[in-house]
Amino acid sequence: MNDDHAKPTQSLVGSSPPRSDGRAKVTGEARYVDDLSVPGMWHGATVRSPHHAARIVSITLDADHDDPDVVLVTAGDLPGPNVVKLIVDDWPVLADESVNHVGEPVALVAAPTRARARRAASAVRVEYEPREGVVSIDDALRGDPRTDGNLNMLAECHINHGNVDLAMTEAAHVIEGVYATGHQEHIYIETQGVIATPTPDGGIDIIGSLQCPFYVHKAITHFLGCADEEVRVRQSVTGGAFGGKEDYPSILAAHATLLAHAAGCPVKIVYDRDEDIIATTKRHPSRVMHRTGVEADGSLHAMEIDVLLDAGAYTTLSPVVLSRAVLHAAGAYACPNVRIRGRALATNTSPNGAFRGFGAPQTIFAVERQMDRIARTLDIDPLTLRERNAYRIGDVTPTGQTLTESVGASCCLEEATRRSDFLRKWEAYEAARAARDPDDPSPWRGIGLSLYWHGSGFTGSGEHMMRAPAAVRLLPSGKVEILTAQTEMGQGTLTVLAQIVADATGLPFDQVMVADSDTAMVPDSGPTVASRTVMVIGGILARAAADLVETLRVDLANRRGLRRDDVRLTDGRFIDRKSGDLGAFDSVADDYLAAKGNLHVERRFTPPEGETFDDTSYRGTAYSAYGWGCDVVEVRVDPITLAVTAEHATVACDVGRAIHPLLCAGQIEGGTLQAIGFGLLEEMKMDRGRCVNDRMATYLIPTAADAPDMETLLVEDANPRHPFGAKGVGELPMDGGAPATLAAIENAAGIVSSTVPATPERLVDDLEAGETTQALSGGSANSGEEAS
Repeated sequence: MNDDHAKPTQSLVGSSPPRSDGRAKVTGEARYVDDLSVPGMWHGATVRSPHHAARIVSITLDADHDDPDVVLVTAGDLPGPNVVKLIVDDWPVLADESVNHVGEPVALVAAPTRARARRAASAVRVEYEPREGVVSIDDALRGDPRTDGNLNMLAECHINHGNVDLAMTEAAHVIEGVYATGHQEHIYIETQGVIATPTPDGGIDIIGSLQCPFYVHKAITHFLGCADEEVRVRQSVTGGAFGGKEDYPSILAAHATLLAHAAGCPVKIVYDRDEDIIATTKRHPSRVMHRTGVEADGSLHAMEIDVLLDAGAYTTLSPVVLSRAVLHAAGAYACPNVRIRGRALATNTSPNGAFRGFGAPQTIFAVERQMDRIARTLDIDPLTLRERNAYRIGDVTPTGQTLTESVGASCCLEEATRRSDFLRKWEAYEAARAARDPDDPSPWRGIGLSLYWHGSGFTGSGEHMMRAPAAVRLLPSGKVEILTAQTEMGQGTLTVLAQIVADATGLPFDQVMVADSDTAMVPDSGPTVASRTVMVIGGILARAAADLVETLRVDLANRRGLRRDDVRLTDGRFIDRKSGDLGAFDSVADDYLAAKGNLHVERRFTPPEGETFDDTSYRGTAYSAYGWGCDVVEVRVDPITLAVTAEHATVACDVGRAIHPLLCAGQIEGGTLQAIGFGLLEEMKMDRGRCVNDRMATYLIPTAADAPDMETLLVEDANPRHPFGAKGVGELPMDGGAPATLAAIENAAGIVSSTVPATPERLVDDLEAGETTQALSGGSANSGEEAS
């Protein structure tokens, strides 16, 4: 298409129109799954294992339970394979002979009311024979009873770049560190919920709070052994997800489907908060070991990194979470010699799956704390060390990918540290700590820094293999409808995709509609994950929309007997260079529909030229584009309790181009607060595989009172290969908040913490263990430095 023929004069991209879904959500008109009711609908409830590992001996309904309407379903009633179709077929729909984690579904019940369903669930008697299990990474490394004491590894991947062994011998210093993160619960506003309705032809219609309708569709058709057209999956208005509604809705939809077929009526299952916390997937706990060879000036010479993830009881999405964790493990830094090993190990805890950042927050936390350890050991300030090593154009990543464009690391670093006056404050707090009177009760203050990157879109060849389709359709009165499987979860998808299509067509924003995410109506354009919606799907839609306008332009020229090159679209009207005005877009569109009946344009993702990736050797272009960020967090520490308050955060993120600056800033601020919560508050306490703080009264997340003042800086280093230069933003801000916060604690209190969350109790343990700045300074034995 020649851009001169159809160039919109307005530019919605870069502006911040009101959210398409905002009014309905503010007024309460939006109807979430628990607001929905279907005629004749029953309610389902789940019977769950109290054991982290046990053999199931028997399942019976209490003889005293006298509700005649109750339906009970166990694994023996399944119509097809007892697996949730995902990467590996090892996650059972219902436990059969054994259970492998606390909260594992063992049986299902349905009844006409929710109260009766819950009473029936409490009347189900399950006899177990408990056995020994594996409840931590340490346990897993000692061996798993399920594999006769061998290591039960669910996924593994490696990166080798340069000659690490030789480089370590050449380095001026070799510095080691071990870093750990725990589970993190999503705490989306709306808990998991679905409604399954049997159809007259024997199929099933599912509506639910979910991210990926086609994931659910694939799982249910496999589970039932039926044709695609027999299963329809629709997304209801969804109150947040953060990755937690990527994998788990497949198992919940399978449960509701089982009960609906058994009861012969629609069945709704909506979890209470405690059940949601106990049952659903979490962020993978991690342990990351770093061994870094550096020059005397702090330049990186070699990095050896070992990444361990706790996958939980089943594989779920662990292989791809591990992949992203490994690919981000060396951080936003150039290093000529890198070796990374990644393993995901099985434990008898609830399965771990997708969570905003998808493995990168764990490994970026580790590399950022390692950079702080290096700086402290070599007596270099943390800003100078990062400036010296940050990626620049022309640098090569550990996969051998040369960074040729849109590398915003240094720009983000410069902007955030300049606006926060980082170096002056850091030096002042260092001096204040050294001169501090131990009897002074005044709060301690500190400032910390992190630099990070995040790949946009699927890893490696993922987008290439999928070649995701998306489409636009012409509607009467000149409206255009977007057809895509991308879902709105609060992040603004409906608004941003409409902006992109409006700009590509020259239409007003309110002339662009977004179809409901319904597997019977839209193409499978892939899941709403991996920061791919704007960069990948937005790019497809921009091409499709431009091609729709081109079709109208060419048809109009042909019908009027005009030269095609003389007809163009300007200010919403088609104009001929010689004869002038040919009509408004809406009238030309209606004429086309009257003559042709339909205009539907579908396009697929086309990989940029020259991008290849070997999924076995992990060599090549891991991501088509990277977002970059720098966080500066300022904290106050109570010297008596070691309670930490995050007071201010300065966040600079290179997003390529902010399609909707207000929503983009909102994503960054929300993700940063979630990351600070990961670093300070969100501790899931486990006792032999059981979560003991399974409610919001005891699992603490940041509230408005915990949120620091934030200054958000949108850095726009456009990536020319993607729509309007945009890159991913959804996951990027999750990567930097935790390490920056712990660095600020170090600056304030002199405590060098390597584990999140940095609760007061953990900080006391670190202090008593001698994990202090004084121990690190000068390269003492506690730093892990080796003679080279």
